[in-house]
Amino acid sequence: EKIIFIRKSEGHKLVQLCYENLNMSCVRTPYSPAPRLILYAVFGFGALLAVFGNLLVMTSILHFKQLYSPANFLIASLACADFLVGVTVMPFSMIRSVESCWYFGDSYCKFHSCFEGSFCYASIYHLCFISIDRYIAVTDPLVYPTKFTASVSGTCIACCWLLSIIYSFSLLYTGANEVGLEELVSALTCVGGCQIAVNQSWVLINFLLFFVPMIVMITVYSRIFLIAKQQARKIERMSNETAKSSETFLISWLPYFIDFIIDAFLGFITPAYVYEILLWIAYYNSAMNPLIYAFFYPWFRKAIKLIVTGKVLRENSSTINLSLE
Repeated sequence: EKIIFIRKSEGHKLVQLCYENLNMSCVRTPYSPAPRLILYAVFGFGALLAVFGNLLVMTSILHFKQLYSPANFLIASLACADFLVGVTVMPFSMIRSVESCWYFGDSYCKFHSCFEGSFCYASIYHLCFISIDRYIAVTDPLVYPTKFTASVSGTCIACCWLLSIIYSFSLLYTGANEVGLEELVSALTCVGGCQIAVNQSWVLINFLLFFVPMIVMITVYSRIFLIAKQQARKIERMSNETAKSSETFLISWLPYFIDFIIDAFLGFITPAYVYEILLWIAYYNSAMNPLIYAFFYPWFRKAIKLIVTGKVLRENSSTINLSLE
């Protein structure tokens, strides 16, 4: 969330405030009606797609027994992270981005930032483990079922969630992120703002937590594609399906993280509108994965039809064969 400066008036010009009756209120700079409506539509569509698209992914994998596999459990857990972004982050960010004010209190401001960080890191760690799973499946297919078992998948999922949540909440609730920035934070704090400042040291750590898994995924998928050229095209298709989610994540989040680290070292110079654009490009990653599954996975398309038509409510629907005829 970008910093909003505290100003009540500019010369003789009346300035709108987030809270008109409070002296320490942030300045409100709303959009005109037409752009405002367009932004609500774009952001709202992304939030709905993230919620309902990922809900379909989770329901499909957890309902149909044919889809029970260690690899698919990782995908379901990834969908859960994206689903939670759509529920706990995007709707509140949508209102803040359009209205230029935070109306949900200081407590949820911190929770919102913690959720944002937790689910972002959870997503990239899931994708990293998924890439490793695909690598094992391609390079050692005969022993793959004994190497990547349900218990191993469960351990990977637990690590993704615990590391992401503990790190994000510990950083923000200990105040370590603001060390050295106390004067700046105090000077720019106003009612109706939601600014979480992060010092240069923690910005570097945050970037490394994103960059290291990114390098792992790029390296692993590069090796998979080299192997796929020497083996059956079926392996290449299987690798492409899972690689698309990783590519989408990197394309969505990399510009934001690059700006994040540059901003910290150049004195937070990024204009608010540029920051909002980069942030929403990143948010939209959570809405893209279900579209990728719908495009690449035939079983997901068939599962959607069964869910939407209500056939999943029938007795023994969990044993329906999702293989396309």
